[in-house]
Amino acid sequence: MNTPPPSTHTASPPVDHYENFPVASWLCPPRLRPAIAAIYHFARTADDLADEGDADAAQRLDALAQYRADLLAIASGQAHSGQWPQVFDPLRKVLRDFQLPVPLLADLLDAFAQDVRYTATQRRYRDDAELLDYCTRSANPVGRLLLHLYGIRDALSLTQSDQICSALQLINFWQDMSVDVGRGRWYPSQQAMAAHGVLDADLQADSTSENARRLIAAYANAAKALMQAGAPLACRIPGRAGWELRLVVQGGLRMLDKIEALDFATWRTRPKLTVWDAPRLAWRAVWMRQQ
Repeated sequence: MNTPPPSTHTASPPVDHYENFPVASWLCPPRLRPAIAAIYHFARTADDLADEGDADAAQRLDALAQYRADLLAIASGQAHSGQWPQVFDPLRKVLRDFQLPVPLLADLLDAFAQDVRYTATQRRYRDDAELLDYCTRSANPVGRLLLHLYGIRDALSLTQSDQICSALQLINFWQDMSVDVGRGRWYPSQQAMAAHGVLDADLQADSTSENARRLIAAYANAAKALMQAGAPLACRIPGRAGWELRLVVQGGLRMLDKIEALDFATWRTRPKLTVWDAPRLAWRAVWMRQQ
């Protein structure tokens, strides 16, 4: 199927999913906002293919395979299938203008396909190392793509970006326990559950398990340490981009505060950030700048 001319679909749709953290906000450098929005919508749409609606696992994997084929098509200058023009028309321009590393985008699709397979077969993560390996494909590519847009390539920045992104992914897991368990998605590793004496029943909505609280507390503390290790990156990036990243970091840390305020029982209640958290995030972002 022929793709419409690039000028027909060059604007990304508005960001309309609930997110913990700023996405292509006014703090981003204006020249980068279309590129950041295009990357976000590429990832968000792929995630929806993997997770939303009533499709079965085989249909989801087929859709993700076609999505990957469209990515590779536009990366090589060919026409995409036309199924997702709102994604691939803007992304084609961004790939051309910014020379985005296509393997990073493909890594995201690998992670989404893994989620589909694991959920369909009820496969669990054996240990936390395997869970972190998943984060290297599900989250870390986003940070590296943004650093690419900012022209930042040094090893320390890449490492700290990976730490921030992995922390955000893990925070999202522990925030969403009440949703994911109901969908048959299990992110606590078998090793960690065994170490804390946690059974599947302990993570059901009616549970008051102290062992489960200790498990989520340990995971939350590990995510906090990872975020704090990567946080200095936000203070080195100049201008609006640095402020955006400061708010991302503080959004993650604030979510950990909310998880702790629930006594870590996120399998019962899902915490969320609200507009009332904005002043606290801004204050903490300023404080980061002063260090």
